[in-house]
Amino acid sequence: MPELPDIIAYLEALEPRVLGQPMESVRVAKPFVLRSVTPSLAEIMGRRVVELRRMGKRIVMGLEGDLYIVLHLMIAGRLRWIEPGGKTAGKILLCIFEFPAGWLLFTEAGSTRRASLHIVQGEGGLRQFDRGGLEVMDANLEAFAARLTSENHTLKRALTDPRLFSGVGNAYSDEILHRARLSPVTLTSRLSSGEIERLFNAMQESLTEWIDRLRGDAKGRFPEKVTAFRPEMAVHGRYGQPCPACGTAVQRIVYSANETNYCARCQTGGKLLADRALSRLLKKDWPKSIDEVE
Repeated sequence: MPELPDIIAYLEALEPRVLGQPMESVRVAKPFVLRSVTPSLAEIMGRRVVELRRMGKRIVMGLEGDLYIVLHLMIAGRLRWIEPGGKTAGKILLCIFEFPAGWLLFTEAGSTRRASLHIVQGEGGLRQFDRGGLEVMDANLEAFAARLTSENHTLKRALTDPRLFSGVGNAYSDEILHRARLSPVTLTSRLSSGEIERLFNAMQESLTEWIDRLRGDAKGRFPEKVTAFRPEMAVHGRYGQPCPACGTAVQRIVYSANETNYCARCQTGGKLLADRALSRLLKKDWPKSIDEVE
């Protein structure tokens, strides 16, 4: 799922292309993507884009007349920019927003149908999408610590909870925890003040570095390869590959459709965290430390 750095990359690419431009037309290819009834699609035609913003992992386009388009890409949703009349995205196309300078394609791979488009009126209409998460790039250490310890969860759950922190998901939480050298299953109530500060610095540093990296990759072009799995990442999506800090094979915890990646030497003192599926299968044969694996 595109997270804070990816959404910022999209917004920065959209700004010179659509800000101040009229929405000439909207063509919906897959009706399920439109999740609202009023205002209607007809009401946004011809209105200029006057604002672009991020709400958590959502992209918001503000239009004249206090109307807003809210896009949630979810896991497989992506945006593409093409010349007017260019080749569209075939079966994965959800809808097309037509502007004078080009067409914005909203796509979704797979068959989950989770991506969504809402059209709402005013700030009141936008409030339904505000999960209340702290904007971590604007927060100070005190605000971060208060939010982190407001509920007792594992660090992985806390960082990815949109009610606690805005825009951080599965991928970047792995990177943040690796940089902070903290276990994903440590409870927030058990963190020392030093560990909280280390986590705060790791979060700001990791997100800043990835925002800068994605800006550099785009070089003014529209982002084409927005993905949660990048070879430059330290641990996320790198199960079995060497940790860049110590060379130990990256481990994982698999749950549902997601997984958490971590380095046992850097983050858990050498302890292997129990995988819900595999550790239950192996039971007593499940290795307790990375030394038993290597």
